[in-house]
Amino acid sequence: MAEAPESKRETVDAIREGIIVPASELEAWFIREVLPLEADLMQFLRRSWQNKADLEDLCQEVYTRTYEAALHSIPKPARPFVFTVARNLLIDRVRREHVVPIEAVADLDELGIAFDAPGPERSAIARDELRQLQAAIDRLPPRCREVVILGRIEGLTGRQIAARLGIAETTVSDHLTAGLYALADMLLGEAAGKAP
Repeated sequence: MAEAPESKRETVDAIREGIIVPASELEAWFIREVLPLEADLMQFLRRSWQNKADLEDLCQEVYTRTYEAALHSIPKPARPFVFTVARNLLIDRVRREHVVPIEAVADLDELGIAFDAPGPERSAIARDELRQLQAAIDRLPPRCREVVILGRIEGLTGRQIAARLGIAETTVSDHLTAGLYALADMLLGEAAGKAP
């Protein structure tokens, strides 16, 4: 029996290992869709991770996990998938850093960890507070609301907000200050109005 050509053998091995996407298609996708996200990915990692010396390693780990996941099925769109991978990687790292061997602590009370999850009352209060905050944000003037969301929720800098909205950085600062004061007035005013 004649020996199978190398490409056919690689295809059979890939199928046996559960790899569905051809290597050439995967590499083209990675270069076209994932690598252009590097600047945004590094910015996300810089904002989210305290140890700046780890950033390059974290970026490479995101690339590795993304590539390995795409072996089975190329995610579309790529951007949300890459950032979900990055977020999950950071969560994994934080968990690993906070693990304390049980032998290291003789008394579990010394850990200072609350063993009980927040109760239904606390969850209801938190949901109510979020609804109040959303209602207050919705009452802001449109441009002010947009600046507050970009700056405080999405974490963009004043310069990035100015570039995105086509306004001066001082205008961004003015909108942000006015928006935060207005939110504080609305939320604290509501709280004061509810007090007995």
